[in-house]
Amino acid sequence: MESDTPAADVDDLKAADARDVHRAVREEGEEQLVRPAASLLWSAFAAGFAINASLLAEGALHVAVPESAAKTLLVTLGYPIGFVIVILGRMQFFTESTVTAMLPLMARPSLPALRRTLRLWALVLVANLAGTATATLALSEAGLVDAGLRDAMVAVSARVLAHDGWATFLTAIPAGFLIAGVAWVLPNAREQAFFVIYAITFTVGVAGLSHSVVGSAEAFLLLWDGQVGVGRALGLLIAPAVAGNLVGGAGLFALLAHGQVRGEMMEGRQ
Repeated sequence: MESDTPAADVDDLKAADARDVHRAVREEGEEQLVRPAASLLWSAFAAGFAINASLLAEGALHVAVPESAAKTLLVTLGYPIGFVIVILGRMQFFTESTVTAMLPLMARPSLPALRRTLRLWALVLVANLAGTATATLALSEAGLVDAGLRDAMVAVSARVLAHDGWATFLTAIPAGFLIAGVAWVLPNAREQAFFVIYAITFTVGVAGLSHSVVGSAEAFLLLWDGQVGVGRALGLLIAPAVAGNLVGGAGLFALLAHGQVRGEMMEGRQ
């Protein structure tokens, strides 16, 4: 029996296919690539500030949850909070831009496109790190939180010390892949955006994967606390995470996301 549902309504019920998602993410990246430098810097600096909500939430849970076998799992429930604020707030976030800025380059490769992509990454990354450094300094030294919460945030941050530079790089690859996946999934999940972001970023946190921006907040907090020096914070904790996130997001995820629609895009241009 034929359905009486109009064809237009049926189309509205369908999830966007890979080519539509590719176009949506690519167009978002194209908009980011032409934004003024000042806009990118302020937005990315705000994201670096806001991501510290993850450390605040985890620190508060670390204080509240009694010692048990499940404590790490329960504390990690706070890890996604900063991501929710940053991503739903449409702030410039380095690990999201690994795929959004890469797809325009892969669709129309050229030297000017490469320069625009590198410009975006450089501005966003520097401002993200400036934001996390400033926010953690304020949280550590300005008395914005009580001593117990501050110590709990430091304790939570100390997890990054379990990895050397190589391990940080390796564990940052799947983290970059997963966070790039957030940007890919959201066009089909706008009404469930909170749950999508929460589930994916919780997976990153509970698996102990390395994220460049959250990891920088943890590294800077340990730096202000005197547990690591500048060289270790930048060279062994932050830089390997940045490199791994790029490999996982701009490399693996963007390559696979573009590869599945490349043939259709080429046919459409003929």
